[in-house]
Amino acid sequence: DAVFHGIVQGLAQQRFVPGQRLVEVDLAAQFGVSRNSVREALQRLAAQGLVDLFRNKGAAIRTLSPQETLEVLDVAERMTGLLARSAARGIAHGAPTAPIQAALAQLHEADRSQDADAFASARRGMYRALLAASGSRELRRLLPSIHMPIVYAQHRPATLQQVRMRDYQAMCDAVLAGDAAAADAAGMQHVRNVREAIARRLGAGESAAD
Repeated sequence: DAVFHGIVQGLAQQRFVPGQRLVEVDLAAQFGVSRNSVREALQRLAAQGLVDLFRNKGAAIRTLSPQETLEVLDVAERMTGLLARSAARGIAHGAPTAPIQAALAQLHEADRSQDADAFASARRGMYRALLAASGSRELRRLLPSIHMPIVYAQHRPATLQQVRMRDYQAMCDAVLAGDAAAADAAGMQHVRNVREAIARRLGAGESAAD
């Protein structure tokens, strides 16, 4: 778990980047675990599509092609809308609002302080709060399989955090109001805005692997 979550969090914090080779002995030393534990974590990461395993060549953080990036965003658009809709329904039926409000406050604080690590942590907290409000086991199972950590690690337009903060506020406002239709629309619009920011970056001639 330490290796698995450490690499996922490291992607958000830019300590790991797409295309980076993952050396078992280095990871074992970094996380203070055995090489067998590292191998198990790499297998889990590969199963979720975050790591590529190569015969006799070790492992590397996955790199997405532009087409693969768009495909991930297509899935994420539908799933984010569904998550927001489901969370809004949960709130309308009495799920507590405090965890979502707290996560949103942490996002604003991280945004004001321009603390990328705190922002990534608060974003994960917001999604956990939305999942808890939704009460959906299927969403809890499926959402981690979407490769958004790779998308965010690989594509970092300067405007992306501002887009995300504005969209998270709109999505959470609709969820907290218990408005399922508005929450669904806000969730999908968020991913469309992310896609537009990434498309502008790619259109400007920047490599998808930057």
